[in-house]
Amino acid sequence: MEKVYPMTLEGKLKLEEELEMLKTVKRKEIVERIKIARSFGDLSENSEYESAKDEQAFVEGRITTLENMIRFAQIIDNNSADKDTVSLGRTVTFVELPDGEEEEYTIVGSAEADPFEGKISNDSPIAKALLGCKLNDTVTIETPGGSMNVKIKKIS
Repeated sequence: MEKVYPMTLEGKLKLEEELEMLKTVKRKEIVERIKIARSFGDLSENSEYESAKDEQAFVEGRITTLENMIRFAQIIDNNSADKDTVSLGRTVTFVELPDGEEEEYTIVGSAEADPFEGKISNDSPIAKALLGCKLNDTVTIETPGGSMNVKIKKIS
């Protein structure tokens, strides 16, 4: 059975955009780099050629990965979910107890996780602890650095 990749519609569109860019722009750039590097002669000691071939392998791997993620994407529909329950695609604001500051994360599928943008994977310890919880719940989150208690302030 194939792996399913839960994601928002926005996340799927971003992956499709990246895939299109890799196929239409990046591939051509790399082929051109390989052509130029070949013109330098002896390929056995040609670092430009090796570098371009490595990049080509990486890009082709990424294309395959993206195609799979898009093919097996499962779009998350939050409209039917309970608005007061933490679920995939929702943004959760919580405060660490007793007197921590507020933190806000959007829980997304692993395919579109980006911690720098506040998007955490549903497979992460924080998301696993919060999923299914309700507004004003106090939750214990087990992280590699120890456990912390948080209170859910807002779900949107």
